[in-house]
Formats: sequence, C-alpha cells, structure tokens
Amino acid sequence: MRTLNAAIIGCGAIHQCHVEALRQLPGVALRAVVDTEQNKGLALSAEYHCHFYQDYQEMLSDVSIDVVHICTPHFLHKPMILAALAAGKQVFCEKPVGMNMADVADIQEAEKRADGRLGVCYQNRLNPTSLALHQLLEENALGRLLSINAFLTWSRTPPYYTENPWRGCYATEGGSLLINQAIHTLDLVQWFGGGVTRLKGVVDCTRLTDIIDTEDTAMATLEFSGGARGLFFASNSHTRDAPLQLEIHCEQGELQLRDNTLWRVTEGKRVIIASDETPYSHSKSYWGAGHLQAIRQFYDAVRSGRSEGVTDLHEAAKSLQLVEAIYRSSQCRRWITLPE
Repeated sequence: MRTLNAAIIGCGAIHQCHVEALRQLPGVALRAVVDTEQNKGLALSAEYHCHFYQDYQEMLSDVSIDVVHICTPHFLHKPMILAALAAGKQVFCEKPVGMNMADVADIQEAEKRADGRLGVCYQNRLNPTSLALHQLLEENALGRLLSINAFLTWSRTPPYYTENPWRGCYATEGGSLLINQAIHTLDLVQWFGGGVTRLKGVVDCTRLTDIIDTEDTAMATLEFSGGARGLFFASNSHTRDAPLQLEIHCEQGELQLRDNTLWRVTEGKRVIIASDETPYSHSKSYWGAGHLQAIRQFYDAVRSGRSEGVTDLHEAAKSLQLVEAIYRSSQCRRWITLPE
C-alpha cells in the first residue's frame, strides 16, 4: 500500500483533531503544516517531524503531497480549495465549504475539471447517536416522522471574537452563530428529516451587539420534504456549551437526544439506544469524536475511488443553503422556498 502524504493548512485548535486522526491511519503520513505565523508553524513542524510552509501556494508545488487538509478561517476555504484542486491534490476541508452558495457553484465547476476529490468535515453525522437515529428514521421504526425540534445553546465570549478579528464579520466569517456553530445542527436536522423544502427564520444579535456585526441568536420553522415540521433554536448567549438537545416526534413514539445519549420513548418507557464517545484529548466536547471516522472514510475513498461515507460538495451545500435561507428570511420576513 502506497503511503499517502498529507499537508494541513491552518494550525488553529481544530488542526489537532486532524493530526491525531492521521496518526491513527495506516499508510498515511503528515508531511507538512502551513501557517502564516512562522514561530508557531516551525514549533509544530518540529513536534510533528514534518515540513513547514508559510505560504500554502509553495506547499501546493510539492509533488509528494497527495492530500491537503484545510483548517483555516471561512473566507479562505474557497480560494484554497480551488488552488488545491487545480494543483491535482485531494482536498479535505473543515466546514463550511464556502461562505455562500455562489462559492459552492464556483467550487463545483472547479471540481468537475479536477482529478482530485473534495470532502467536507461534518463529523457529527458519524456520532453513534446520529448514526443510530438516522437508521431508525430510515427504517420507519416508530412510524411516520411528524416533527424534529433542535435546541442548541452555547457560549461565545467577547474575546473569542476580538482575539480573532475574522470572526463576527460577514466579509470574513460569512455570519457567526449559524454558519460557524449551528451549521452542524442544521446539517443533522435536514439529514434526519430527508431535506427541507421551505423555512421561515429570524436572526438577531443580543449579548454581543457591541462586539460583532453578525448574529448570536437564531430560530427557524422548517418544513421537510415528507411533510414533517422542524423547529430550530440556537444561541451563543448561554454560560456554557450545553449538549445539543433533539426531540424527534413520530407516530408511534419519540427519539430524544439528551446529554449525548439517544433515548427511544414508547408508551412511557425510555430505553437507551446509543451514547457518544469521549472526544480526543485535544478536542472540545461539542466537536464529537467523528473526526477520525470522517478522515478515515475520506482516505478510504481516495484509495478506492468510491464515495461511501464521505460528505461531498453536494451534501455539504445543503446546510449552507439553509444558513443562507435563514439569513434571507430574516431580512425579508417571509417564507423561503428552497430549490430542489
């Protein structure tokens, strides 16, 4: 088996999940890290025993590198994806794949011309609770789906934004709460519900009004393709990062996600179906433990040419489309119908 050489662009907190995942994959080696901060990059390259590049374009000229991981601020995702695909690399990018659907269209055209594939990191789809919940709904285990309620309350303090000025600005983050923190929840909700046909939403800035020009709170009512209803609420104004709460109401019972544990509730009886694993040592609890599985499945796809288990551009665009639609709905105060 030929060794696949990887490079990671962006050495912020999330890159450590990628490093730990790569270390556990047979036939994969971390060859380079890229960061604009030279001292940090040199220190990490010494720790990881790999090369350091301050310019990602220089790294892309290294013909020995097969796979590029993009872990940078949102506004850099599109240009880096386009450059990496043009250089013939396989690309694995943190969410969001772009800042809007116009970015998605440009990336889609580039991917058509490229030899490499693009995978996007929606690791929460691979949580044990998510996989079990999705399977139960696909099997119609509790009868027809009636509604999905999602409740996400996390905490983001002023320093989170002031210490990283790209955050909290539409031009560089593309939004805040919705496109950064809650996009995983929107992805799960649309995945469980079989796709959203239309929605009406509201975004606002409450606690962080003087800090950011984007949103820290959002809510939306969703309609799914099968006729079920969705209710979504999220905020960064809590005092802690509380676990996601989901309530899935079906004809013959409910599925409830509480404290990272999935319960099946029928006729007053509650039974545990699945629980999520403890994340890596460097991870935050709300990232889940799915990075290893997502990255492993991407490398398997690169080797095999198949796409099983990989969140591709088409799938990644679905949650971004919801984010964009909620912003538009809040501006015009109307229902937004999503394209099929």
